[in-house]
Amino acid sequence: MKTRTFGVTGRQVPVLGQGSWYLDQAASRAGAVAALRHGLDLGMTHIDTAEMYGSGAAESLVGEAIRGRRDAVFLVSKVLPSNAGRRAAVQACERSLKALGTDHLDAYLLHWRGSVPLDETFRAFEDLKAAGKIRACGVSNFDVDDLEEAWDILGPGKLACNQVLYHLEERAIEHAVVPWCRDHDVAVVAYSPFGHDAFPDEGSAGGRALAAVARAHGATARQVALAFLTREDGLFAIPKASSPAHAGDNAGAGDLRLSEAEIARLDAAFPLGPQPSFLPMI
Repeated sequence: MKTRTFGVTGRQVPVLGQGSWYLDQAASRAGAVAALRHGLDLGMTHIDTAEMYGSGAAESLVGEAIRGRRDAVFLVSKVLPSNAGRRAAVQACERSLKALGTDHLDAYLLHWRGSVPLDETFRAFEDLKAAGKIRACGVSNFDVDDLEEAWDILGPGKLACNQVLYHLEERAIEHAVVPWCRDHDVAVVAYSPFGHDAFPDEGSAGGRALAAVARAHGATARQVALAFLTREDGLFAIPKASSPAHAGDNAGAGDLRLSEAEIARLDAAFPLGPQPSFLPMI
């Protein structure tokens, strides 16, 4: 599994991690836990979760999956905007730590921007860092204006990542967010990298382009999609898998390298489109 530096943390993190959104709703909890553990076996040691997912149920599931393997995991969770006050964020983090069965997070993110002033949230994050409960902080669903404000509050070298919606048919972040993050050494983490129940149909123009590239590599269309989304330094993705087989398919993209011609073909098949007035999120 290919790794790269995760922003200002200096940590080597796999380009492909494991998401947990809706994982608590999998048909079998045991199957979901097995999927996460198989993903770990295959090198997908970055696991992302959030207090919002299943009202904490996903964190409990992740905690079960990483039991006995915590030291090998780059563990990330997120605080809801409604819990982002200075005291409330500390309390929320402590609840997440308890659910996950760990004494620290490798990164703790603000899930999206709400009404609580950012400086209050980031003071809480600094308190948590000082207490050893988190090692880095970041944000999710932040556009450039929000990132600039966060940077001004935190100062250089403290914002680890921005986790954002990014898939082949939703490339809005490439206009401004990705360049800003690249310039400021902030990792970009793609959530929902296959879209939300909207992966390109095999009969569509995009689906045919994916299939052609996949055949050339003996890969699957989804593996090609993940390779495209993580084609540049600073880009990571956290696909979800609810079964070991699905986790194995995701992991197969970890060492897949696309040629410039293949990237150009996919770029044409899934055009970037105009810059939106706001950053999409789900």
